[in-house]
Amino acid sequence: MPTSHSTPSLSGLTALVTGGSRGLGLLMADRLAARGCTVVIAARDPEELASARKKLCARRRGAVIHTAVCDVRDQEAVHLAFRAVHDTCGGPDIVIANAGIIQVAPLEAIGAAEFRDAMETMYMGAVHTSLEALPYLRESEHGGRLALISSVGGLLGVPHLLPYAGAKAATGVLAEGLHAEAASAGVSVTAVYPGLMRTGSHLQAQFGGAHSSEYGWFSALAGAPVISMNAQRAAERIVKATVRRRARLVLTPAARAADLAHGLAPAAVTRLNGVLARVLPGASGGHRPLRSGEDIAPPQGALSSRFQAWGSALNEKAADAYNERANRG
Repeated sequence: MPTSHSTPSLSGLTALVTGGSRGLGLLMADRLAARGCTVVIAARDPEELASARKKLCARRRGAVIHTAVCDVRDQEAVHLAFRAVHDTCGGPDIVIANAGIIQVAPLEAIGAAEFRDAMETMYMGAVHTSLEALPYLRESEHGGRLALISSVGGLLGVPHLLPYAGAKAATGVLAEGLHAEAASAGVSVTAVYPGLMRTGSHLQAQFGGAHSSEYGWFSALAGAPVISMNAQRAAERIVKATVRRRARLVLTPAARAADLAHGLAPAAVTRLNGVLARVLPGASGGHRPLRSGEDIAPPQGALSSRFQAWGSALNEKAADAYNERANRG
């Protein structure tokens, strides 16, 4: 995808993307590299990072791509990663806090541990990233830019995604508060609320309750045309909004409609979510360990299997392109 001529060149700037080894994070790193940034992708898995760097370097010949092994739940690890980036590359001038997990399960199939894991990874991960990034962003002669990736799930309580939605809601509030407080130092903060995107993330999501049924509906909707968004286009729009210092970005027509509806009639949206919860799969066995999507067989039955295969077809292709599979090359 070509860089827009109306978007300023970022040549000479350093950008850091957490959760940058796959999916949306990898695509945002690609868009930043296309604009001339020195890019650092940070994630927990060194092998996944190596695979991601290989993909980026193959796509962007001549781009300067670095990796940082970092668990955003550990503030000291985040601190050391930022210091290493500063000493090696300068900056950073642009930071995107994207690291996250997705847990898909009914309430009866999860407990406090799942909520805690979501908050530690997404909310506290964004807190740690923001606190460690801001001193460097304030020093940027170009004016630092920070983006925090929330979700449409952070705009309303989505059934079977409660840990994820709660953590993303907190992340969105953090971004909007930081925008107000950091402005006086010349740092912009962008709150990003994506809807469903075709990144192949259904393979890395964690599923509880009736594993196959939960996997079936989520993978189908996450990849369905019209409902979900092309992930490359989403990454381009996020990077463009960050560079242009927008305060807030809501992606996909469905997410914007949900945001508007919840703002105008929150009680009605809550009741509608109650209807949705009743048609989603039951707990089926109570609280059991969550399983990764790549380890779950698609649902059985003629109708459900066809629906899942139709909806996830584009997502399966995205999984290969965006480093979402365990068998990476």
